[in-house]
Amino acid sequence: MPEKNDPWYALLGLAKRAGKVVAGEETVLKAIRGHKAGVVIMSSDASDRTKKTVNNKCIFYKVPIFETSERVTLGRAIGQPPRVLIAVTDSRFAARLIEWLGPSTRG
Repeated sequence: MPEKNDPWYALLGLAKRAGKVVAGEETVLKAIRGHKAGVVIMSSDASDRTKKTVNNKCIFYKVPIFETSERVTLGRAIGQPPRVLIAVTDSRFAARLIEWLGPSTRG
């Protein structure tokens, strides 16, 4: 996945400032179950348990999921400390992210 200078990185920060991003495993899973998550982005250094749980939920609820290189990059994109997992809850932000990141392999 592309990094810092790419449009998805800035768009994720904009979505966070608009209040359309949730972070953390429980919060993201709640957003997925509540049909509020438009797209999920997970760091590649997430634990195997987290990857399995989130992948299964995204497949079941048909939510696109993407992986970024590491938690530091993901946290930096939303102006926070390192984050393993985030979900974008606005459909327009999510659609643009999906367009820029390409097709999801899951969900």
